Amino acid sequence: MRGWVCSVQHGRRVRRLRETWAGLGPIADRATVKITRRLVQLGFLTLTIVGVYIWQGNAERWCPFGGVEGIYTYVTEGNLVCSLGVSNFYILGGVLLMTLLVRRAFCSHICPIGTLSEWLHGLGGRARLPRLRVAPRADRLLSLLKYVVLVVILWVTWSASELHFRVCDPCYALISRHGEDITIWAYIVAGAIVVASLVLILPFCRWLCPLAAVLNPFSRIGVGRIQRGAEACVDCGACAAACPVAIPVDRCREVTAARCLACMNCLTACPARAEGALRFAQRGAKSAWPYGVVVAVVLGCVGLAVAAAYAVPLPSFTQEWGVPPAHSATVELRIRDLTCRGRATLLVYYLERDDEYALAGYRRLEAWPGPGEALARITYDPSVTDEVAIKDAIVEAYFDLVERVWRPSPFEIVGYDPLGLGAPGGP
Repeated sequence: MRGWVCSVQHGRRVRRLRETWAGLGPIADRATVKITRRLVQLGFLTLTIVGVYIWQGNAERWCPFGGVEGIYTYVTEGNLVCSLGVSNFYILGGVLLMTLLVRRAFCSHICPIGTLSEWLHGLGGRARLPRLRVAPRADRLLSLLKYVVLVVILWVTWSASELHFRVCDPCYALISRHGEDITIWAYIVAGAIVVASLVLILPFCRWLCPLAAVLNPFSRIGVGRIQRGAEACVDCGACAAACPVAIPVDRCREVTAARCLACMNCLTACPARAEGALRFAQRGAKSAWPYGVVVAVVLGCVGLAVAAAYAVPLPSFTQEWGVPPAHSATVELRIRDLTCRGRATLLVYYLERDDEYALAGYRRLEAWPGPGEALARITYDPSVTDEVAIKDAIVEAYFDLVERVWRPSPFEIVGYDPLGLGAPGGP
């Protein structure tokens, strides 16, 4: 008898553990979901801050919206705008895959602006500041602004091939370490978001974020979604009140709204969740997805994107001259001061110079501009030129016929020292 009782108790503990992981258990288990999401948010925010301010990394190359801004020039010219990299495309692909699986979980788990805005709203509540709610009609109208913002940003960026909106980008203000092209407007916008977030829930994310406008079509057809069991629902309205993007969850059989963030606030607020009133599941499926699946998808998609960026490092700048020969050769160079698209364009000038160091025949430049030593791969016709001629064309000064002055090359090739003066990285 005692063994039977122990077996029953063990079974209850196992069932309770499963419910806890699924985020569908009793009241105490609601904290499990909330704490897990907070830890994921904290982890990504910490990684961003450490990467930018301690490792001095270029976080801009890991912004998914950078992939949206850069795709036009990369497809049409083979080049990327300003300091963006191909990694922007990989992380954008990871975020889109994530959105197709678990809706806009990027916004509620990874985005630093979303995290800080949400935490500031919680801080405002603890400080007993008023909680302002926007009427549904006004909310719908305001939510259209992000599509206007998206169109304007892309039109200006694609027309000028420059990131002009950096000057007022609140995210760039966070990750740029006060970059050279940042202005007071970036801090004004960031300050406005901070103040608004204290009394409004996610104002920038709901109404102005251009990335949200990109993700919404993918989120609408997302696989995972909140489902409401009408038979078990007690019609308390707690789920709708807890939703940060004002979705009327209590009136939906299934949440299809593209703005769903998969934050699980509605699930944790539901008093009848354990009876099946609310669950997060695949469309048409009968069994709920554990919250661990959402976290695994978020981490997996980001990890896959980062791994792909390092495994297949496509060039962010390309230029080609002439017709490819039957037989070609390639040289890879490590070049200093090849930091951005502007510098890569200057390198093109040296490769097409028309003085005594002019290069003949076919050439193709593939470059990965960046800080420190940047990689440049040059393919050429070995029957009419050679590796030494290419290096000389890059590092030798040229005579400016307009201003009648000699202009030294800003580039240094690691390990190449034609005058024997001690090249950087050389013996």
